[in-house]
Amino acid sequence: MGVTRLKRKDRKNKTVARLDVQFLKIGSNIEIGSRSKESASSQVAKNNAVLAQVIAAQAK
Repeated sequence: MGVTRLKRKDRKNKTVARLDVQFLKIGSNIEIGSRSKESASSQVAKNNAVLAQVIAAQAK
């Protein structure tokens, strides 16, 4: 069986999705050793939890 090529739209979607995950990974990093610990109920902590789920699903 021959290898099928993705259409232009699908190639673009694949690339955009990969770059989105990469951007979110970089944006979710918090500096180590900051003076104030992030509270568990803060929006940043909630966003990081959702991002961790997305990254785990992407890795499968």
